[in-house]
Amino acid sequence: MPKVTLEMPPVAKCSVDSCAYNVSQKCHAKAITVGDGQSPGCDTFFTANAHSREKQRIAGVGACKVSGCRFNDDFECNAGAIEVGRTGSDVRCLSFSPRQTP
Repeated sequence: MPKVTLEMPPVAKCSVDSCAYNVSQKCHAKAITVGDGQSPGCDTFFTANAHSREKQRIAGVGACKVSGCRFNDDFECNAGAIEVGRTGSDVRCLSFSPRQTP
């Protein structure tokens, strides 16, 4: 199968142990999507009885739909790395930072 290699900011840490992609506080999805336009939630999060078998791959941020984040450039994240965790009951990009308005 052909593979596509892209440069993406890595998910440096994910503290949401219940996510199916989380193994030892690392996200092992190929890529995650952040946001719904307003909220910087992790759209890739889901729970399952079994966790990812892939233990070597580290997820990157494939897309960010939160245009109000200062790291968002044309719906792609340009942060050096991000962290994902819980804010209350929500699973969010903890690296979200509001865009400065002039």
